[in-house]
Amino acid sequence: MLAYHGRFPHSDLPARAKYTWPQGKTLAVYVAINIEHFPYGEPCGVDLDRTTQPWSQRSWLWREYGNRIGGWRLVELFDELGLPAGVIANTANYEHCPALIAAHRARGDELIAHGRSNAERQIDMAIDEERTMIAEVTAHMRRDDGVRPAGWLSPYLTPSLHTTDLLAEAGYGYTLDWGICDEQPFWVGAGERRILSVPYPIELNDQPAVVYRRNTAIDYADMIVDNFDEMRERSRDTALVCAISLHSFIMGQPFRARRLRQALRHIAGHRDVWLTLPREIAAYYETLPEDVQLRA
Repeated sequence: MLAYHGRFPHSDLPARAKYTWPQGKTLAVYVAINIEHFPYGEPCGVDLDRTTQPWSQRSWLWREYGNRIGGWRLVELFDELGLPAGVIANTANYEHCPALIAAHRARGDELIAHGRSNAERQIDMAIDEERTMIAEVTAHMRRDDGVRPAGWLSPYLTPSLHTTDLLAEAGYGYTLDWGICDEQPFWVGAGERRILSVPYPIELNDQPAVVYRRNTAIDYADMIVDNFDEMRERSRDTALVCAISLHSFIMGQPFRARRLRQALRHIAGHRDVWLTLPREIAAYYETLPEDVQLRA
């Protein structure tokens, strides 16, 4: 038999109990904006559009575009459409571009923990080193945001075998690390504890779609609309979560932002869906009857 993580059982969607989101809505939609920073001049960070070199100023500057220009363009776009955003941010950005983080904080957006920097991968860390890093990130965000983060996404989606346990130990309510495999939340075992998995996209994520698969701005915008429309129809049978993941240095580019606006305006025009944040999805899911929830 193949090795298995043992944190939750396999679950077929048609066999699950039915439920709805607030006000009887059946599709929850959230948009995540990823804000990243890297140390300058050190071998780190994936060189997204070609084979990664030991170090690349060009790649560093690409991310910096997101922190100086693209991130602000997305803030303006979300203000224009009246949409909330889940902001997945390295704490390095709190020091490097604090005004951008403050702008999201002022909007009431959710700040989601994303490690200290995308130069670090948790899968490469010893357990004590990872525990210390999680504690530092949590304390940093609690101090600057005035509230501890509810959720976590590991940089590059590369958690270690210990990450889930350490997040539950540190008091996190949910993680996005496991969410790729489902369109509903589910509980993940974490030793004697548990932590909620909230859906997170790998397909409807601009980094693999635009950078790796070379989808155009029009392609990606069409993907967002088609994915939303299909999930809206499918959710008539059971509640689902439609998650969209953006990066400030990718979708903040003018020609992509223009197409993104059209796609998000289409979503915002449907008031029969729940336009929300990951923490709100997690909080509501926990209020559902225990026999409805997917147990670890």
